[in-house]
Amino acid sequence: MANSKRILVAPLNWGLGHATRCIPIINALLAHGHHPFIASDGVALALLQKEFPELPSFELSSYQIKYAEKGKNFKLKMVWDSPKVLKAIAKEKKQIKRLVKLYRLDGIISDNRLGVYSKKVPCVFITHQLNVLSGNTTWFSSKIHQRIIKKFVGCWVPDTSKKPNLTGRLGHLKNSKLNITYLGPLSRFEKIETTILYDLMVLLSGPEPQRTLLQEKLLHELREFKGRLLFVEGKIQEEQKIQRISLPNGHIELYNFMTSEGLENAINSSKEILCRSGYTTIMDLAKLEKKVFFIPTPGQYEQEYLAEQLDKKGIAPSTSQSNFTLTDLTAIKDYSGLTNFGANIDYETLFGVFSRVKENSEPTSTSLST
Repeated sequence: MANSKRILVAPLNWGLGHATRCIPIINALLAHGHHPFIASDGVALALLQKEFPELPSFELSSYQIKYAEKGKNFKLKMVWDSPKVLKAIAKEKKQIKRLVKLYRLDGIISDNRLGVYSKKVPCVFITHQLNVLSGNTTWFSSKIHQRIIKKFVGCWVPDTSKKPNLTGRLGHLKNSKLNITYLGPLSRFEKIETTILYDLMVLLSGPEPQRTLLQEKLLHELREFKGRLLFVEGKIQEEQKIQRISLPNGHIELYNFMTSEGLENAINSSKEILCRSGYTTIMDLAKLEKKVFFIPTPGQYEQEYLAEQLDKKGIAPSTSQSNFTLTDLTAIKDYSGLTNFGANIDYETLFGVFSRVKENSEPTSTSLST
């Protein structure tokens, strides 16, 4: 194909969300005749390798992101780990430089990987956090993040530019100096009219140790659950494993992980969902129009903000991890549930950035959803 481009797609390894929302981007690149290359680390890389085994993939330096065991220590842990992150970013820059030269890359799509950038080719940054919430230091963390984004030729935000939207103040700036393109919500899933097989689906993800702490909490609290229960741990491993755990009033079908096709079928087949309030998860569940209960990761301001906003709007109930009990799930019936207001993305125009780069262009805020 004459206009075929070699594009590196590199999501941050912070749980599975950044990797999963890159799946529709990679599929679109393939559909438009381009050649995607994949780069990440940890479970994010493992997931994309399972989804796209035929594509070349590369391991980047790990940011070694881990959550504090107590939510109140979240920010302190991030500060403590920052030297490791900065060191990884420096290594990442060198790795990207080699990849661009060795594979003659034509462009880069970085989903929140700060060192995935090259002056040699057009580079785009994907994020839903133009404002990075960090408590009383939000103004500082947001300015730093925006300064990093500014060096990219464009910033793709997976949300709508106007209301209704999913990100609120996270993904919208009053006075933007960035080249922002609003894609509309991104999801790898499609809604399917199907038989409901499960009364509740538990969907876990995110860095340790909080993923394991929530799993232990839920397996304890859900012992008296009455109904059909599906539990997906969100642990990407070599082989899929399925366990059946007996309960007094039924049983749990426990999967270590599911690929996109399996998850799409499982979520569509579930009456209600219990999960973290990660943004990618919210986009997926909105696309499938599900009723959901959220438990934000302790101390993670972004997830707490998103859960609070959806609760206030009467869309989905939520509570803290420490306070959750089985009886909290009864609140789901009093909320409207998530709805799909996504749109089709004009990928041909979107990917045009890798063919033509406007020098000295003025910052803009546009929408590529139709």
